[in-house]
Amino acid sequence: MLVRSLVLLYGAVCYLAFLGVFLYLIGFLGDFVVPKSIDSGYKVPFMTGLLIDTALLIIFGLQHSIMARPAFKKIWTKVVPWPIERSTYVLMTNLALALLFWQWRPVQGVLWDLHYPAPQAVAYGLFALGWAIVLYSTLLINHFDLFGLRQVLLHFQDKKYTPVGFKMPWPYRFVRHPLYVGWLLAFWSTPTMTVSHLIFSLGTTAYILIAIRFEERDLIESHGEEYKQYRNRVPMLIPRLPSKEPAANRTPKNSDRVQPDRPPDPDSTNYR
Repeated sequence: MLVRSLVLLYGAVCYLAFLGVFLYLIGFLGDFVVPKSIDSGYKVPFMTGLLIDTALLIIFGLQHSIMARPAFKKIWTKVVPWPIERSTYVLMTNLALALLFWQWRPVQGVLWDLHYPAPQAVAYGLFALGWAIVLYSTLLINHFDLFGLRQVLLHFQDKKYTPVGFKMPWPYRFVRHPLYVGWLLAFWSTPTMTVSHLIFSLGTTAYILIAIRFEERDLIESHGEEYKQYRNRVPMLIPRLPSKEPAANRTPKNSDRVQPDRPPDPDSTNYR
């Protein structure tokens, strides 16, 4: 019982740390409340900042992707007990982001700066919408399973873990990765786009586009033709406009005939 209690405590601490890092990230990008933001502090020469900041983004990207791959998990769980595997993943992500916050080097330069209240309100509104989509999407795919709390709680209760299962929450009917849509909105929506913010936004966007390829490859290996049909029918990040062609005149596609009632496996969803 003591071991189970310690496992539960470990998972809870990792989750609380995630909440702190998540809130700090909002302030870091929004340039408010937190002691060190993306543009605060001494401005370093462009190449120095570019190299250091890119290295920090690469460290985060490698940790976030490698530890999420099934092949790595298979080896990792021989070292780390399975009930705390996800919590440990969350902990490592927290540390990678904390390193980025600590060592981020701002540089000089501004691409745009919205001075009028209306454009500023739109930018902040999209920024807030992005974070809301991120949080809402995690709740739809089982927030506590995604961040490891469900695993440690079931272990504490001596219950067998069962996968969350497949379901089709409404955002997944329009795009395959609504969580990433939220991240992209949050990263790019700002009334003042500095060069430092641009480096972060470009780096994280590149990571997202690369991560999707690896993630969907794993999903196809896990779910085969079913996920291929889902991928053919639902766009990746940008919803399709409704077709004006009458349904009766359309030539049915394979993806129209097959109507899987579930989205990709939420366990493959990373910190997004």
